Amino acid sequence: MSQFGTRARTLFERAFPERQIYHRSGGTVRYVSLSPSKQVLLALGAVGIAGWCAYASVNVLMRGQILSAQNEEIDRLEQKYQRWLRESRAREAAAEAQLQERTQAFERATSEFERRHETLKMLLNYAGGSTFTASTRPVERDGAKLLMQASIEEADPRQSRDQLAMETSEYQVQNVSFKTRIDRLKAEQNAFLAEAEESAVGRAEEIRGVLRMTGVGFTRLLSEDDQNGQGGPAVDIDVNALLGDEAAADPGFAKRVQQVAARVAETRRLEQVAGSTPLAIPVAVENRETSGFGPRVDPFDGRPRFHQGLDLAAFERAPVVATSPGTVSFAGVKSGYGYTVEIDHGHGFKTRYGHLRDIQVSRGERVAIGQRVGSMGSTGRSTGTHLHYEVWFRGKVYDPVNFLRAGRYVHEQG
Repeated sequence: MSQFGTRARTLFERAFPERQIYHRSGGTVRYVSLSPSKQVLLALGAVGIAGWCAYASVNVLMRGQILSAQNEEIDRLEQKYQRWLRESRAREAAAEAQLQERTQAFERATSEFERRHETLKMLLNYAGGSTFTASTRPVERDGAKLLMQASIEEADPRQSRDQLAMETSEYQVQNVSFKTRIDRLKAEQNAFLAEAEESAVGRAEEIRGVLRMTGVGFTRLLSEDDQNGQGGPAVDIDVNALLGDEAAADPGFAKRVQQVAARVAETRRLEQVAGSTPLAIPVAVENRETSGFGPRVDPFDGRPRFHQGLDLAAFERAPVVATSPGTVSFAGVKSGYGYTVEIDHGHGFKTRYGHLRDIQVSRGERVAIGQRVGSMGSTGRSTGTHLHYEVWFRGKVYDPVNFLRAGRYVHEQG
């Protein structure tokens, strides 16, 4: 250890011998003596300063690389953000354009169905007074409200892709909802037309069944030989005029409406005829048949003659009533009939009430079904108190029993 210490001391003295630094200024020489310990301290200070500079330089270099990498990452993220923002704005513009297109399409569809519903309502109005009824549903405008709620606001830079995708999905769901509503409206309108046609056909068949029971042929019933000017031809609805441009835009719907309108017009015409057909009982109290329609032996001379009416007996002064609405065309005395009332019911139907005891209506008076026109008596060519009742259709007399049977059927069917 002593040998090692001696060597170390020798090396130290060689490395840091005592030194003197001379300085001459103005003819004066000065010196500074540097002992080995001071030299060691100066050397250590120089080494420390050099080490610190090296450390600082390395640290600056490392920080520069880190900052460069961070700046590159920031630039990359900024480019990514700008690209995402451009995509978002492009999607927003596309969504707004699609929204506007959908809005216009929905408004056109709404207007179209409003016109269709108006057409269906006019179809029902055309069938006014008919017992055939159906109802239309108004165009639902909730879709328009939903459509307005689907407006897209300005893109938010902080908005995430998931949120944008969610809004796009909701918008698509609303579009599907609009299409579903439109398809449902179409189905409802088609169902309404089908129901209207079915109801009209069913009602027409019921009326035909009743009119067949009267014995009057359909050719005569539906012909236009009525001299009283009532009824009129069964003119179809001008669907093209009602629909306007819609007829050209949707000829299938126009054709369907025309078809249903024809059915409704036919039913309306049959109801008008049925409304004029005398189907009620002409005596408002319990009565009995004393002589039927057709050939019989005349009660006065015993000869075979044609009886062109129906004799119904009850008590004297029994109320005699109109069997259908109409206008009194005759009220007075008629040869063979005594006191007589004749009623014109329109569409060619007339009824005659003979052998009355008194008359309670006057010529030209409008009477309702079941209204009293006189009292049962035995005036004219009569053997006793009864009502002689006749039914005429366009100058030809028919068996009243068939009309009364048809009337009982209507009453039983409700």
